[in-house]
Amino acid sequence: MTHRSAGVRPTHLSADYVVVGSGAGGAIAAAELARAGARVALIEAGAWRQPQDLPHSILGTFGATLDQWGVSITRGRALWPIVQGRAVGGGTVVNSAIIVRTPADLFERWSSELGIDGLADAVWAAQDEIEAELEVGPTQPDQLGRHNALALAGAAAAGYPSHPTVRATPGCAGAGTCLQGCRRGHKRSADLVYVPQVLDAGGWVLSNAPVRRVLVQGGKAVGVAGRFIDPITGRPGGTFRVDADKAVILAASAAHTPTLLQRSGVRHPALGEGFRAHPGTTSFGIYPDPVDMVQGASQGWASTAFRTDPGYKLETLSMPPELVAGRLMGGGKALVDRLAAYRHMACFVVGIRAESVGTVRAGWGGAPVVRYTLDRADMERARHAIWTLARTHFAAGAEAVVPGVVGLPYSLGPDQVDRILQASLDPRHWVAILSHLFGGAVMGADPQRAVCDPRGRVRGVRGLLVVDAAVIPSNLGVNPQHTIMALSRTFTRRLLEEGA
Repeated sequence: MTHRSAGVRPTHLSADYVVVGSGAGGAIAAAELARAGARVALIEAGAWRQPQDLPHSILGTFGATLDQWGVSITRGRALWPIVQGRAVGGGTVVNSAIIVRTPADLFERWSSELGIDGLADAVWAAQDEIEAELEVGPTQPDQLGRHNALALAGAAAAGYPSHPTVRATPGCAGAGTCLQGCRRGHKRSADLVYVPQVLDAGGWVLSNAPVRRVLVQGGKAVGVAGRFIDPITGRPGGTFRVDADKAVILAASAAHTPTLLQRSGVRHPALGEGFRAHPGTTSFGIYPDPVDMVQGASQGWASTAFRTDPGYKLETLSMPPELVAGRLMGGGKALVDRLAAYRHMACFVVGIRAESVGTVRAGWGGAPVVRYTLDRADMERARHAIWTLARTHFAAGAEAVVPGVVGLPYSLGPDQVDRILQASLDPRHWVAILSHLFGGAVMGADPQRAVCDPRGRVRGVRGLLVVDAAVIPSNLGVNPQHTIMALSRTFTRRLLEEGA
């Protein structure tokens, strides 16, 4: 069921379970419930597109599959974009399908600091299953392309370990278009793997249907309500209500799940607190021979050598020219001249395992407002990371690097790499985005410090569960999709065991 125009009769459905959000957390929860024989309604704010109908361009991608056209920004010292998927399948449609198992140190930290016990074995067992379902495997040599191969060689020459990424992309053709979604259907995204299981079991999928509030009666979640939107014009359509006989499960994202709870009247001192992210920034290397970074896997290389000290993860990322233009300094003829080197560029990126904490609040009209600023320690991590990336580029044979920080020269040569260590630590001088988001409705044993208990249940409201990144109480330091999916499966199975 998709968009319904304003003026038509309100849509009213009833199910055992209502799941809000169809990304990594929501789709796997809905499929788990459907396989158990439950009547499930899966509700998604974005549209449902088949692989062949995904946009060819980045501009089309922004409008068709990203939340608020990808122009949501943090309120803080720097205005950095917040990038989230908004489509049936969520972020799994437009990410690079990178699969990283949850590190053991996270479970140890959650146990000692937050009283969350008994998750590790269940999550790892779920990840075993998910890896089989998604046909996960390492990026193959013929899928790498030159930019990933350069990163592998550069890391080895620079003296730190790295590896081809492990991805859910069987049959990958190395087209370098993961950010636009895989039009060939080789990415095992949630819309292709788990959402159809809901329909096969007789459930419903509502798309273009942002949920406005969770309905609570007598202290129990009994359903959700919202209004369809036109996927082309964005205009409001008809209203809908979906009743839940057993439970409502939220997986609307770390930005939208907390604000949905706030709009629904849930009150908790920690609601909207504990927002965290992986701020990401880039380092372009300019090589003597063509690299053609859009040939090969979008993100076929990674290193977690620095995840714990000083705290970041390194990756490659193939960018089309229109995105590269937004990362280079200058305008007019100077920008055009710099873009002339595009075919010779390789893009290496970093995700900072930031310890800085922000907030998420429902703003005007209920939209999420994220307040977040990196502190000095996190900016030092960012600076160290682009210094490491620059060294990697030069070790791989680059002639110059583009650090992308105000106050540094546009490009640096091999004998200038240490100038990066004096780069500004003011976030306003950096070009960065937030992609991997965590928190806002975190779990924990302490009822005052955690919105959800260690099983994902929202405190103070029966029959209400959170199974997305909003429940994660710390920065993972690795790509979160696999952790989100495994937590969702674990929490959903425990819900079924309880008979809720």
